[in-house]
Amino acid sequence: MSEEIENQKVIMSLIIAGGNAKGAAFLAIKAAKEKDFKEAELKLTEADRFLAQAHNAQTDMLTKEANGEHAQMSLLMVHAQDHVMTAITFRDLAGEIVELYKRIEDK
Repeated sequence: MSEEIENQKVIMSLIIAGGNAKGAAFLAIKAAKEKDFKEAELKLTEADRFLAQAHNAQTDMLTKEANGEHAQMSLLMVHAQDHVMTAITFRDLAGEIVELYKRIEDK
């Protein structure tokens, strides 16, 4: 497989994993809003699994970089990395929002 195709596969895996993580985190907030805290926790865990997939892809890229295999930087790669970072931030915020809904429900 050519290096360009391999690079495109990594980019798409980052975008997909980031999007799936953000989607799951959004569903966690929605579940918490509906007082379904078990579902909210399941969705947060699902988001974490998607973020782990993205992290593994990034780690592979960093390992290759450390071994002298430099990845070609493109606007699409920057977009993919941005997508993952946004998903991480959204997941963290979703966790806090779920906790707030739990506290409100407990009072």
